Amino acid sequence: MDTRSAVISFSQSEKIKAGLIWASQTVEMNSGIAEHDKTGSQQVIGALVSMVANEIQVAMKMAPDERWEEALKHLNKALVMIHSNVAQEATFHITRALSQVTSVGQAAMTQLVKENIL
Repeated sequence: MDTRSAVISFSQSEKIKAGLIWASQTVEMNSGIAEHDKTGSQQVIGALVSMVANEIQVAMKMAPDERWEEALKHLNKALVMIHSNVAQEATFHITRALSQVTSVGQAAMTQLVKENIL
């Protein structure tokens, strides 16, 4: 990983991790919402997860790494769960995406520390 890719990967990973944590928390909150309000709630969750997926696509183009692709696959599975009205099942896939994104960020930070940038 070159310096430019490391900086982009680190920056994107931090932003994406925050989005994934928010998405996971909103999925958990959804389970406590009245049944008649869940449709709107799931639409909001789907929109949030889609925005995070878009950020992963940006990262894939700017700093390619196979772990971005894996994270995106997991988010797409989470979206299927959300759109299938079983949003609580999306947490597993969001967590798997978070793991991939964390790995990218960790590798980028290691590279930046090695180059005395961080």
